[in-house]
Amino acid sequence: MPSKLYGYAGQILRINLTNRKVRKEELSKELAIQYIGGRGFNARRLYDEVPKGVDPLGPKNKLMIATGPISGTGFPIGARLNVTAKSPQTGILGDSNVGGHFPAEMKYAGFDQIIIEGASDKPIYILISDGEVEFRDASSIWGLTISKAYDEIRREVRDWKAQIALIGPAAENLVKFSGIFFNVHRPAARTGLGAVMAAKKLKAIVVRGEGYIEVAEPKEFEAFVEEIEESVYSHPQYWPRRIMGTSRILLAANRLGFLPGKHFTAGEVDYAYEVSGEKLALKYNVKSRGCFSCILPCGRFYVIGEGEFAGTYGEGPEYEALAGLTVRIGNNDLNSALKAISMINDLGMDVISTSEVIAWAIELYEKGQLSRNETSGLELNWGNMNAVLQLIEMIAYRRGFGAVLADGVAKAAEKLGKGAEIAFHVKGLEMIQADPRGLKGYGLGFAVASRGADHLRSEPFIELSDNPEIGRKLFGEPEATLRLGTRGKGKLVAYYENWCAVIDALEVCKNIAENMEILPFDKAAKLINIVTGLNLSASDLVKVGERIVNIERAYIVREGIRRMDDTLPKRFLEEPITSGPSAGNVIELDEMLEEYYETRNWNPKTGIPTEEKLLELQLHDVVKDLKSHGIL
Repeated sequence: MPSKLYGYAGQILRINLTNRKVRKEELSKELAIQYIGGRGFNARRLYDEVPKGVDPLGPKNKLMIATGPISGTGFPIGARLNVTAKSPQTGILGDSNVGGHFPAEMKYAGFDQIIIEGASDKPIYILISDGEVEFRDASSIWGLTISKAYDEIRREVRDWKAQIALIGPAAENLVKFSGIFFNVHRPAARTGLGAVMAAKKLKAIVVRGEGYIEVAEPKEFEAFVEEIEESVYSHPQYWPRRIMGTSRILLAANRLGFLPGKHFTAGEVDYAYEVSGEKLALKYNVKSRGCFSCILPCGRFYVIGEGEFAGTYGEGPEYEALAGLTVRIGNNDLNSALKAISMINDLGMDVISTSEVIAWAIELYEKGQLSRNETSGLELNWGNMNAVLQLIEMIAYRRGFGAVLADGVAKAAEKLGKGAEIAFHVKGLEMIQADPRGLKGYGLGFAVASRGADHLRSEPFIELSDNPEIGRKLFGEPEATLRLGTRGKGKLVAYYENWCAVIDALEVCKNIAENMEILPFDKAAKLINIVTGLNLSASDLVKVGERIVNIERAYIVREGIRRMDDTLPKRFLEEPITSGPSAGNVIELDEMLEEYYETRNWNPKTGIPTEEKLLELQLHDVVKDLKSHGIL
């Protein structure tokens, strides 16, 4: 049956693994208006239902999967979802966004959000089919890799259209940066949500549905789809993104000097082409792959055709994986990098965190601060891929030195009592493959992001334009859109955080909707009104974005985060880049933070949202709750 709210399936599904009870709840119109969907739904419920101090790996933590009103409609820029829980890696907001076909199938099965509560006493997986829930024994697949478990589940359910979210051995061993993988190749891997799923003894979630999604204004929807298709197809980035996805960034980052070469000691490398997206496209890629309904299929299927790792195949890799297993660890061999990425994915880990813990260990080893006795006999030199491949497996199974790294770089530095100053994380989450000294708006975004070091919470790509006129027009400050500028960055990051929150709530592709500027606030408002009939303005959507950002901030503030945590590792604050176009730069974080807090109307001394701001966003209950904790 069509939902009462157009664009939505209309139901929330709660599954308690402890007592095997299932409850369906009607989606409220108020929730839809205030939070839209996806990331917004999850942020609101996480704040309400996972109180301060909950053990991330205990039964009181809740794992939430939510998609948005656009998923399943056939809108041509993809379908995505957010997975959210309290993070076992950081102890604060755990959240990851992923695309594919699961979001639409979940809507067709009848649900906008799935909330997993409690914990099973034995390994199980869940089959959700047209609104019905079945619990199935997973004892025989517990311990299997992502690909093998996926194949076994597909054989058992006997439905090739079924969409599957599952975990691998790393999660089962409670590696704190293990992820949840959707249909093998699509990871929701950041912040350790695979470990949350494993702690609940839940191997997989399978969805299948024959439902459909109605839009409020079908004719207007068709016309808008044609308008968006024309904008996407005619965009100058269409073909580069289709051919290379985000892997095209590597050569550009090398040219601008903000690569993470040898653990952020070299912003450029002389072998960039050999490990680039261009090289991948020419030698390895065999076909394109896209998310549900997307007209820009930027996923690529690759095969290694020769050499020691011939026959290795997979999807991608995207820039983060590609740079992480090449330049970050000093490796100039693409074959071995692809093999490493394939292993990390099949074992079920976050490739960004994995690349950081390995690069951190290599730098310590190269400096003579880590011995072979401590590394379980591994020679951790730059580019020693034999050692790296061994270490990846050791991390996933918590063997030897791998167990030291399995809780993330911050905890590894604590365990060893060394290397904290070069452990590149923010709030416990490892940094991406971009040096903030060469991208200062991104650097500010890393520092304030609600889940830790994160580019996708703000993604202020416009600073790469180096166009002062855009900065003057949008923010009244030309430097705002100069990548090495500092003035105006607080306004820049806040603006893009609000925009990204809306895109994540709609659950369409951020690379297209935001990076290619296909869905600015006014067009996003038009889309949501055509689909849902909610009649929201562009300014209403700005407030939705602000509301999501502020409730996430309130959640991490309640868990103890303050201004002192909105920082970056010392290397980026004090040590200038030594070569290339960004040479001589450090990141002047404090002055950018001051502007950011002022723009957000957060307390500049504590980083806590003011009561005035929370009330403006209709977060009265949040004000009351924070006051009860002595925070406001």
